[in-house]
Amino acid sequence: MQTTHHLREIIKLSVPLIISQVGHIVTGLVDSVFLGQIGKTEQAAGFLANNVFVLLLVFSIGMSYGLTPLTTQAQVNNNDKEQASLFKNSLLINLIVSIFLFGVLYIASPLLYYMQQPKDVVVLAIPFFQVLIFSIIPCSLFFTGKQFAEGRNNTIIAMVISIGGNLINILLNYILINGYFGFPEMGYMGSCWATFIARMIMGLGFLIVIYKTKPFESVKKFLNSTKINYSDVLRLIKIGFGSALQFTFEVAAFVCCALIIGKFGKEQIDAHGIALGIASFTYMFGSGISGASTILIGNYNAQNNFIELKKSIKTALLCVVIVTLLFAIVFISSNTLLPTFFSNDIYIIELSSSLLIIAGLFQLFDGLQVTQLGILRGLEDVKIPTIITLIGYWVICLPLAYLFGIYYNMKSQGVWYAILIGLAFVAFFLFYRIKIVLNKLNLSRKAN
Repeated sequence: MQTTHHLREIIKLSVPLIISQVGHIVTGLVDSVFLGQIGKTEQAAGFLANNVFVLLLVFSIGMSYGLTPLTTQAQVNNNDKEQASLFKNSLLINLIVSIFLFGVLYIASPLLYYMQQPKDVVVLAIPFFQVLIFSIIPCSLFFTGKQFAEGRNNTIIAMVISIGGNLINILLNYILINGYFGFPEMGYMGSCWATFIARMIMGLGFLIVIYKTKPFESVKKFLNSTKINYSDVLRLIKIGFGSALQFTFEVAAFVCCALIIGKFGKEQIDAHGIALGIASFTYMFGSGISGASTILIGNYNAQNNFIELKKSIKTALLCVVIVTLLFAIVFISSNTLLPTFFSNDIYIIELSSSLLIIAGLFQLFDGLQVTQLGILRGLEDVKIPTIITLIGYWVICLPLAYLFGIYYNMKSQGVWYAILIGLAFVAFFLFYRIKIVLNKLNLSRKAN
């Protein structure tokens, strides 16, 4: 009976989160489909620009993740003033971080020439990249609002805004690429402008919702009176910085793997981008369960309810195992069909199909590691998990990617096997970290 209750709670919280998270991946997949219709060089340029951009975007997103468990604690304690203070301080931190990262990305854009990628791809990627990076600032606004709303157990708002943003992105891709309704025909550059405009609407839209709508009425009255304070900034950075590093270590490893694959030609870039885009879509189901875990476990942690906390952890892990195994079956059984939605090049489709079989195998570990990071974030444990991700992705995955991909000439398949091994390592040791943290909590509870 209790397991059923926790399952209902996980599903109730995670479904809107999954739809919201999938929305962000759909943005990239939509761009990829439109660019693939223009040409494989344009599609490869979009993949390259997005791969480098997302490296720092996820750091910016991760910084906002400290807001959720802290807001949950304040919510449990019915402290609206503290919630307002946390939101205001988080908004400032995330804006400063995103503006700084935008500057770094803009200055670093010429470095794309030195990444040993096909020259025709790089020439198209740089102007695309220079527009795309503007969206890091509205993304920081959106995710600050999203994490704040989730900390208040409201996962619906982010879902609605994400769906709206994706519909706008699809429409703008169609209009700006082709030059319909009086707009200039921008070709492949229309795709990056569509993404930027859609993300701007999403970010500003979330701020309007928080400042102007009824669900946040109890907090609104404190938003103007609360001030930036050192204590909240430190608390937010303590959790947010660790989360940002965790995301960055993983995504940076994927970006470096993509750059290794880029040495083998634009067809390999496209195949990797298509397979990774599909895998990222299903990853967001694990990410949604992870977000729900952070909220639920943050609640029980704030209440010092050890028994319900343990049950929530077991339920979350069971959910993600079932979901990822189902997707693994889909990937393996439909590996030749799925890439055809993104390309009509036979060689690219064949390459993507082979990578999707490997992706089917690592679905389980990918879903487990992101869910376990969410669980540990709800327990406010970020330091050791950050070290685990660093070792898994940078000490294990990347050297193996070079060894398999280049030294043994396994190319993109070798790189993907390296990713599989890195994910398995992280998932395994995060599981043991959760056991250690739970044992400490249990001993502390018995001592009191």
